[in-house]
Amino acid sequence: MRLKKQKRHRKIVRFYTACFGFRQPFKVLCDGTFVHHLIVNHISPPDNAVSTILGAPVKLLTTRCVLAELKSLGDSYSESLKAAGKLIAARCDHERRKSAEACFIEIIGENNPEHFFVATQDTDLRKKFQEIPGVPVIFGLRNALLLEPPSVSQRQFVKSSEEERLHMTELEHKLLSKRQKNRLTSKEMKDSSDENEALEDQNLGLQAATNENNAKRRMVVKDRVQFKRNKAKGPNPLSCKKKKSQRQPNLASEKEDKDAGKTVRNSRKRKRSRKGKKLPETDG
Repeated sequence: MRLKKQKRHRKIVRFYTACFGFRQPFKVLCDGTFVHHLIVNHISPPDNAVSTILGAPVKLLTTRCVLAELKSLGDSYSESLKAAGKLIAARCDHERRKSAEACFIEIIGENNPEHFFVATQDTDLRKKFQEIPGVPVIFGLRNALLLEPPSVSQRQFVKSSEEERLHMTELEHKLLSKRQKNRLTSKEMKDSSDENEALEDQNLGLQAATNENNAKRRMVVKDRVQFKRNKAKGPNPLSCKKKKSQRQPNLASEKEDKDAGKTVRNSRKRKRSRKGKKLPETDG
């Protein structure tokens, strides 16, 4: 049973932390009835008992109005008054003293901005806080402390708020439409500027092309590259036959010259040999 109760309490605490932004250490606002219940049932220390229920460290608080109400009840609540005086005093901004119920309703307000857990034994007060979204309630049953599960109205509030988060509000829709218009105008301006730049580039390109053509026309013919055409070549001289008719008379004349030269040389030699020899002397 204890394990089931702890799991149930942890699930409730996760609901409030996830949906309403409760953070540790949890602040628990205690009234006089809850403090008196702790003393009668000998639940001490009270901060440890509450922290075991919530599974996290806690801060127990009360108000001046609760202390004044316990003081007005007489000596039977003197111990409860002493125990409440040890708790942290929460700020209540009303000048005149009010009842504990009215004081708590004023502190919690419409949406519990301070994220208080309310600890009370008053059934009417518990029902009122069950109708306000984001107000978890702690109460005591004999020597045990319990955390009330979220009411139907609180769960419905969470569901409706999640649906509202998914849908845009009128202000967000207007802001989005303005941003879209600004983006469209900026895109149009960019497109127009790009078109102007493209036209300027085209004009510059045309001017450069015309200048090049004029420069080419002014060029001298010598500067232009002239390509030579390959003329028809004659036949290969190695493949042609040699002409015999022209060389034969030349060869004959050469032979005649050689023969004449030889005869001249021979005649000269003979003359020299005759001159050198001595003739034999003849007798008488």
